[in-house]
Amino acid sequence: MKPAAPGGVHHVAVGVRDLGRCEAFYTEVLGLPVLRRWPAPDGSGDRSVWLDLGRGAFLALERVAAAARDAGEAGDRPAGYLMVAVAIPPVARGDWEARLGAAGVAVVHRTDYTLYVADPEGNRVGLSHWPDAAPPPTPGPVPTKRG
Repeated sequence: MKPAAPGGVHHVAVGVRDLGRCEAFYTEVLGLPVLRRWPAPDGSGDRSVWLDLGRGAFLALERVAAAARDAGEAGDRPAGYLMVAVAIPPVARGDWEARLGAAGVAVVHRTDYTLYVADPEGNRVGLSHWPDAAPPPTPGPVPTKRG
């Protein structure tokens, strides 16, 4: 089954060195409301702040290290735009994984809600269905014993 085309921008992620200062700009100057905060695993404050862009889309401000490398998780990437995420339905996740595999496109990272790939220039692209979880995979047929 061929999944339908992605349905609009889901979110844009921006890597920032000074999360508090950037949050103040986007909330106080631009007036974007905070949707959610994600704490850093080490308890050092927020690692991410999500801001409402309207119509279900959001801007994710992701804290990055001052001397970040260009690889892996957001915290390991340089400051600036990190990726664009397009919206997919949760039930289409398996179809998207199959389509990407058939096209020779590797999923470089996955979470419970998003598949991450790289475009031909190396730009990060997410296929996301946050906040809805994908249904569990359907088990294949159970082999029967003959004998």
